[in-house]
Amino acid sequence: MAGSANRRWSASARKSERSTEESPLVKWTLIGIALAFCSVFLLLPLANVFYQALNKGWSHYWGALSTPDSIAAIRLTFLVALITVPLNVVFGLTAAWAITKFEFKGKTLLTTLIDLPFSVSPVVAGLVFVVLFGLQGYLGPWLDDRDIQIIFAVPGIVIATVFVTLPFVARELIPLMQAQGSDQEQAALTLGANGWQTFWHITLPNIKWALLFGIILCNSRAMGEFGAVSVVSGHITGRTDTMPLRVEKLYNEYQGTAAFAIASLLALLALVTLVLKTYLEMKQEHERAAAQEVPAEREHHSSHDA
Repeated sequence: MAGSANRRWSASARKSERSTEESPLVKWTLIGIALAFCSVFLLLPLANVFYQALNKGWSHYWGALSTPDSIAAIRLTFLVALITVPLNVVFGLTAAWAITKFEFKGKTLLTTLIDLPFSVSPVVAGLVFVVLFGLQGYLGPWLDDRDIQIIFAVPGIVIATVFVTLPFVARELIPLMQAQGSDQEQAALTLGANGWQTFWHITLPNIKWALLFGIILCNSRAMGEFGAVSVVSGHITGRTDTMPLRVEKLYNEYQGTAAFAIASLLALLALVTLVLKTYLEMKQEHERAAAQEVPAEREHHSSHDA
């Protein structure tokens, strides 16, 4: 009887599964639409960037990348990312820890403020920093008296980039840490571990993949930011031009090949970011599958021994 009931249940489950499946026409139509959008709006523009950059040969390509102004823009872009990403990591870890591990007044406000850069235009953010730190701004005279320059200098570019990239690390960590809870940390503290040991041996291994994803996304956005940086940089060639600003300047000066050469480098960095993200996702899935196999094997051995 039990076998008959199981067969009826299996048949019902298969029937239900078949009833939720779409027809091949619908499936391939949806796939075709998705592929068409990706081809038109992603693959073709990306391929065109590399084509326009290389259509005059490698000598023109390397010549555009190796000019002093282009090298300065590349160096400044990496410098800004090198400063911005660690600052966002510190903020993201701190904010995620505070929001997920403690209850305090203003917790909802802090969570909302983290999302603020998503809703504020980068150009508006850049204007806000000009109003604060510019020569005619609120703090401008005080900074000028002390020979401190923020706007139209590297510090202003870093501040603007930190603002637009602020949510990326925190937003990767907060949902995961909320789902995990704090039971493991509390157990470690009960067993005598201090705060640093708990973070290093318990919290960090549990959030390492989300942290890496946040770092990758933050770095990608930091290198490609245009709006806020354009406002605060002053477009000083060789000094405050990042790679996106250099692309715009070269294009406006009718140096299309050189502009596309710098743009291709940005596109290449984006592709490397995508490959790295995909690799980390595969590693995460492999680690998760391996972790699930261990309890299954133990259960199998236990049932076999019994």
